[in-house]
Amino acid sequence: MKLSKIMAIALAVACLLTGCWQEEPPEEPEDVMPPFEAEEPEKQKDSVLPERFALPYMPGRTLDPMDCADGMQQTAGSLLYEGLFRLDGSFEPQPCLCISFTHDEAALRYTFELRPGVEFSDGSPLTGRDVKASLERARTSDRYRSRLSGVASVSANGDSVTVTLNSPNSALPALLDVPVVKSGTQESAAPVGTGPYFYAEEETGAYLIANQAWWKGESQPVDRIALVEAADDDAMLYRFSSHEIQLITADLTGVLPVSTTGSVGCADADTAVMQYIGCNTTRAPLDSPALRRALSAGIERGNVAGAYLSGHGKPAAFPVSPVSSLYPAALEEDYSVDGFTAAVAESGYVSERPLTLLVNEENGFKKAIAAHLAESWTSGGVPVEVRVLPWEEYAAALAAGDFDLYYGEARLTADWDLGSLLEPGGRLNYGHWSNPDTSRLLAELAGAQDRTAAMRALCAHLKDQAPILPVCFKSTSVLTQAKVVEGLAPTAAEPFYALGQCAIHLKEDGGAAPAEPPGS
Repeated sequence: MKLSKIMAIALAVACLLTGCWQEEPPEEPEDVMPPFEAEEPEKQKDSVLPERFALPYMPGRTLDPMDCADGMQQTAGSLLYEGLFRLDGSFEPQPCLCISFTHDEAALRYTFELRPGVEFSDGSPLTGRDVKASLERARTSDRYRSRLSGVASVSANGDSVTVTLNSPNSALPALLDVPVVKSGTQESAAPVGTGPYFYAEEETGAYLIANQAWWKGESQPVDRIALVEAADDDAMLYRFSSHEIQLITADLTGVLPVSTTGSVGCADADTAVMQYIGCNTTRAPLDSPALRRALSAGIERGNVAGAYLSGHGKPAAFPVSPVSSLYPAALEEDYSVDGFTAAVAESGYVSERPLTLLVNEENGFKKAIAAHLAESWTSGGVPVEVRVLPWEEYAAALAAGDFDLYYGEARLTADWDLGSLLEPGGRLNYGHWSNPDTSRLLAELAGAQDRTAAMRALCAHLKDQAPILPVCFKSTSVLTQAKVVEGLAPTAAEPFYALGQCAIHLKEDGGAAPAEPPGS
């Protein structure tokens, strides 16, 4: 996909590492870039290649993956660090620093064997002690604490690492793409990792240098990546528009239109960020499962993802990404106006007052979706009024239960744990849903060996009870200067996931001799 010259794009910075989407209350305003318009350079030629490949970088900010909160740093860091596993485009864990593992279900224990021969970029060997230290740090970090809350302890013995859980989780590997750094280097602004590049500072600036001893043995698309200073998002977009940097990560369903010059390549990656309608299940009339099912039948999900998110999302009727092998597509029902009106009639609903649908005012896409849904439901016999609130008031209304419906957004983990949304006391359970069958099915999914069957059973139950109404899963995007990068296949966690298939085109003789890794 290409975006034409001076085309306005809705651009909110969104880093692509797994931990960059914070597990936070739905609808919290994202960091967005203010409007930027650059004059088109005279006689600009899109085909002109740069002399070097560059990424944005915030000087003075850490690249430590446990503490790195900025998207620019996380994009660079994705080339420096690796975890026991990495998530593919379907959120399936693929072995990385781990070569094999065993699972003792009775003891709630996993033992991971490290891949032999892996070295950090400084030439020192990867050990179980390094992995243990990284996982222990992750358990207390803002980025990874929530996903690792079920871990009771971590121990290391030579080249193996044992993780003991508080409760069953047959999908633990999907949570262990946590970056590993060399013990003792975590205080550095750029801790030492095992990835395809390492960080170096030279007189001319900061760089990512190809790790010639990378354990995968794959060639990197470029020997050196320049890190160009960008103090904030305005500066980052300016440098991208002026071709000083060639790649940025972005959420194209953000808030404010932004203009950029030149032809821009766009590659989307599916995320675990679900947009949904939350229901106040403790207050009439939304205490009726039949009415909630009718409202779900009244959502034209394909239209929302296609028209209102500009294609940067995938429709989903269930709280698991539709690109996952666990998604129960057979349980879906096609949208139709007649089907919706029939479901309303079957519910026996008689309107006594318009229902309120909360949405926060900071995101125009979400407001437009809320307005569209309210209009559709109203025309089908369920009057709904949209109540647009500033974020602080929106969050307060959710906490107080002062709503019928709300338009929500939540980042799910790759083990598809829905406890925060559906368990009593769950952090995101604003609708106060409480159902013993739901809790039982959630527990069965967590411990299931046949996760496909367990997820299908859970989704069939959620379809019947409809405590939340999934709408879609968002995509995030990697934007590149056209003709510079080819073969990019990003995932939600890694902009450069298929690094060996990626080609970067530069002017001839535009690079410099590779630097030696620190400590070599």
